[in-house]
Amino acid sequence: MDGDADSRRDHVTSLERGLGVMEILAAHPAGLTLSETADKAGLTRAGARRFLLTLVATGYAVQTGRHFSLSPRLLTQARTWLQGVPLWTFAEPFMKETAATLNESCSAAILSGEDMVYVARVPGPRIIAVDLQVGAHLPAFCTAMGRVLLSGLADAELEVFLARATVARRTPKTETDRAKLVNIIAGVRREGFALVDEELEIGLRSIAVPLRDRSGAIVAAVNVSTQSARHTPAEMEAQILPILRTTAAGISDFFAVQ
Repeated sequence: MDGDADSRRDHVTSLERGLGVMEILAAHPAGLTLSETADKAGLTRAGARRFLLTLVATGYAVQTGRHFSLSPRLLTQARTWLQGVPLWTFAEPFMKETAATLNESCSAAILSGEDMVYVARVPGPRIIAVDLQVGAHLPAFCTAMGRVLLSGLADAELEVFLARATVARRTPKTETDRAKLVNIIAGVRREGFALVDEELEIGLRSIAVPLRDRSGAIVAAVNVSTQSARHTPAEMEAQILPILRTTAAGISDFFAVQ
């Protein structure tokens, strides 16, 4: 009981209501009138006016005629905070949920030279031969995340990449014909995902989608890997891809404010 009393005593109701007004304005970027804000916040007009004018005075809101809206200052503060937190800290909860839902591994990677490099990974319960940890490198040309990352290159950049890259066979299924790889990656760009079937390792299938920044550019990729005995390529596209796209959308929301 004492703890509850302390909690109530320390609770600043006016701050709570002010934050509520900010959330309401955030949901209405075109702005709201004083009356509309008061109605949505459950406040009197006088109370809403005090909160709105305080936000304007501190630079967190602007008034244009009869309408109030949030200013860019709040986004600036958010970016300052985000810059102090490791980028992939935000991706990990989404990836953990995906891995738990599918009972498979979920990873993220960026492009570095000829390779894609793991920057985050939630391992699945099933063992595969390739040792994959954060920092591990794999050839971009024959991996799902690598092909997604390559699909973000301009045609001329992709041509240069493939001309210089070491395109070596990893399994009997590895595609090493550079002209065919160009067509495959064009398909990835068109469809918005890549599915690689045992080209890296026999028994391993992987499906990947892009992570985009606020300009729409591909900055990373996220995938789900599975054993070929567990899912056919068609099943991966039908069952895993929608979940993976939802995961990517959640992570990309963070990239959009960077």
